[in-house]
Amino acid sequence: MAVNSELKDKLDNLPSSPGVYLMKDAKGKIIYVGKGKDLRKRVLSYFREKNHTSPKTRVLVSKVADLKVILTVTDKEALILESNLIKRHRPRYNVVLRDDKRYLVLRLDQKEEYPRLTLVRRIRKDGALYFGPYASAQAVRQTLKVLHGMFPLRQCKGRKLQQRERPCLNHQMGRCMGLCTGTVSPDDYGPVVEQAVLFLKGRTQDLQKRLQEEMEKAAEALEFEKAAMYRDRLKAVERTLEKQLVASSHFRDQDVISTYEQGDNLALAVLFIRGGRMVGSRAFSFITPQSGASEAVRAFIQQYYEKGRAIPEEILIREPISEQQLLAEWLADLRGQRVNVRVAKRGEGRQLLAMAAHNAANHLLREMAGATDPMIGLERLRERLGLDVFPHRLECVDISNIRGQFSVGSLVVFKDGEPEKSAYRRYRIRDVDQIDDTAMMAEVLNRRFTDVRDAKILPDVLVVDGGKAQLNQALAVLKNLDLDGLIQVVGLAKTPRSTAKADRNLGDRLYLPGRKNPLLLKHDPPLFSLLGRLRDEAHRFAITYYQKRHRREALQSLLDEVSGIGPKRRRDLMQRFGSVKRLASASVEEISRVPGISPKLAQKIHSALQENESG
Repeated sequence: MAVNSELKDKLDNLPSSPGVYLMKDAKGKIIYVGKGKDLRKRVLSYFREKNHTSPKTRVLVSKVADLKVILTVTDKEALILESNLIKRHRPRYNVVLRDDKRYLVLRLDQKEEYPRLTLVRRIRKDGALYFGPYASAQAVRQTLKVLHGMFPLRQCKGRKLQQRERPCLNHQMGRCMGLCTGTVSPDDYGPVVEQAVLFLKGRTQDLQKRLQEEMEKAAEALEFEKAAMYRDRLKAVERTLEKQLVASSHFRDQDVISTYEQGDNLALAVLFIRGGRMVGSRAFSFITPQSGASEAVRAFIQQYYEKGRAIPEEILIREPISEQQLLAEWLADLRGQRVNVRVAKRGEGRQLLAMAAHNAANHLLREMAGATDPMIGLERLRERLGLDVFPHRLECVDISNIRGQFSVGSLVVFKDGEPEKSAYRRYRIRDVDQIDDTAMMAEVLNRRFTDVRDAKILPDVLVVDGGKAQLNQALAVLKNLDLDGLIQVVGLAKTPRSTAKADRNLGDRLYLPGRKNPLLLKHDPPLFSLLGRLRDEAHRFAITYYQKRHRREALQSLLDEVSGIGPKRRRDLMQRFGSVKRLASASVEEISRVPGISPKLAQKIHSALQENESG
């Protein structure tokens, strides 16, 4: 492909060393970040291939106007730098993991005199044991409840025990050993901690064997109360294990990653398996990346398992990904232990990948189905705009005219995602007589927020049909009316027809105050569906009123052109028929019954109106 001279010079002088490359468009914006073991070979491959198999790669290359490279000493350093640059710049053509949430994990520091379980979101290299992750607070609370029911671990807060004369309520319920009374030694407490650790690690067979041995030992020593305690603990463990889903007979810590694609959309699901048992799952959705599912999996691994995440000993994937071994080495550095990233083609691994793919499909299909649920769209709108309150009332303003003639405005209202037609308003533009949609919209907004019927009823979100110009005009009107800050305003615009074909496919754009670039609604089906319906309804209402006004005024103008019809006779005709439309459908005989209208004149009126109808 043809490139500019400056870019050609940079391509000719690319080094054959590891590093990161940043592709920029004509405006200097970074649109893609990548890495390569040999930068020269990697970057030139984009420009030497005339027919890329991926349409998205062809679009990317066509937009590259400039290039920047950053050299690194090793390939692993390039991998880390690439991940950091993607998070910082969020390039348009990269897969960007938008869920930055760290999941809850359980922490237990065995160096403490009386260790206890605490909830944290970041894993540190501090020598403590970490268990998880747990996808929800409810899941981890349930786990803690089960654990404290089986193993009476310390629950009081603080590193040091506060001495008490009487033990806490948890001790009376059998959920704590009463450490705060000073009657329990670390040697007595240690076995309880070890048993809890075995349970959390999934080594349940070892735990059951140990509890059985302790029970028998206590019974032989005639310590029947102690033996009964171990018996109850053993039964509690067995009951808990019966309820848990056994995902793998290998009893490893694994994450299982698989994908599901439909059209331009892709979902990825990860199953968290700890000690052979499934403890949770999580799903994400993306616009299909340039290289499809394999790139999505690679990008997910690279961005998700940052420092502070729970990294398992094994990650299962469905098909090979680029730099698979390099990713495994990088993960091993983060974890401090070996990590195996492997493709599972048979047995339990294949079954687990099928389960992950099923979760991904369910997530994507639910998201696509959710596009028709207005409440989901409203919740997405609240999240995107950062609203403190749920947006129950939406209003949308639209302008309709042809070359500035017969100009009208419409305002439609959605309440909880459904039209509230009694609140619709239509406006005949009075003060603007030239082609200026933004000025017409300003007139409509001024009248809307000063109308005594509606002035006290404010929308949660006001949507104006148009881009930055219309948005800024609306903000100026609200500021002038002392309403700025009270109403969230957004601009909703379709992609102009003059835009390149590849960009037109991106669909509608949502402009927000203070944000340079718009949000692309194609990425959010529920929000796209809700705002699209709102805008289309405003457009329909405006067009209907425009057509009505255009028809009425055109017919009235035509009536004035009939010789023999002056102001008085036109007024008499309107009083008799009520509207020009009814007059046009009347017969000659009916028209001639109006005082002052002869049969001959009635025929002229009828003929003129019928010719206009047929034309």
